[in-house]
Amino acid sequence: MTNPTLGTPGTPGAPSDARGRSNRRRSILAIGLAAILVAGGTLVALHYYHPSPGSKQTGGVIPVVAAENFWGSLIAQLGGVHVSVTSVVSDPNADPHEYESNTSDAIAIANAQLVIENGAGYDDWCSQLVAASASPHQVILNVATLLGKVAGDNPHFWYGASYVNATIAAMYSDLLSVDATDHTYYQQQYAALNASLVPVWAREAEIRGQFHGTNVSSTESIFEYMANSTGLNLISPPEFMRAVAEGNDPPTASITEFQNQLESGNVSVLVYNLQTVTPLTQQMKTIATQHNVSVIGVTETIQPPDVSFEIWMEGELLTLQNALNQKALGH
Repeated sequence: MTNPTLGTPGTPGAPSDARGRSNRRRSILAIGLAAILVAGGTLVALHYYHPSPGSKQTGGVIPVVAAENFWGSLIAQLGGVHVSVTSVVSDPNADPHEYESNTSDAIAIANAQLVIENGAGYDDWCSQLVAASASPHQVILNVATLLGKVAGDNPHFWYGASYVNATIAAMYSDLLSVDATDHTYYQQQYAALNASLVPVWAREAEIRGQFHGTNVSSTESIFEYMANSTGLNLISPPEFMRAVAEGNDPPTASITEFQNQLESGNVSVLVYNLQTVTPLTQQMKTIATQHNVSVIGVTETIQPPDVSFEIWMEGELLTLQNALNQKALGH
């Protein structure tokens, strides 16, 4: 992918943690995938195929599939009237890690000219459907691969400002590779999207300036990248967050350590993943409330689903900032 000529606002990246969810994904097209592999095709070769210059469109509407609605919102804003975007995972009441694909997903991906998947084990079902469809002239953007991440790394890239900016730049390049005719339109959309994100990154910078180094906790690794971008000190035991993310029981020592942290009076805010709820995370939430730790919820997908990425993300940052302010004021 070539770098776009327009700049993107950015903040530093973030740490990663070990995760493994590939064993929990199932695809309805496993037989089709196996047939493709036996025939000599490979997932890697198909996955990174980009169309040759002769296959570029001359305008029109590009069918796009985004595995999750946070990437779907961004590509829809970039493509504007020249794209038709289907976002697969958007249910506010479901854990996206546990999504199971269906026939409608397979059809949408087979018909798409551009597919955006998160990668790093977060949405293996999408990679499987892409491989099974074997659609010609299809462009695939795997965000994890773009960022140099692999399965086992923390896959919540949309919570890292620099990762979001890099992904938007790649989306822009991919739209041009599919439809060079409308490059002027995409350039205008790209500039407009970057401008709309300025308040989001400005709020991150404001939180960083106000609360850099403040101790916070999280029930799951979803908050790691935002903690890094805002300069907060995420002290939750990594083993606890990793186990919850993987759907496993955390080590006993990590549970005790987490509980002691929440009871110590040294934690300002507990960030609670509303889409990965377990009896143990609920227990930690209760302990936090009992010890005057502010508790705020975050979601993995855009909530409500009909708002833009920017509105959703700035809303979560505002909630975080308000909780930090209240704690600083002794409330």
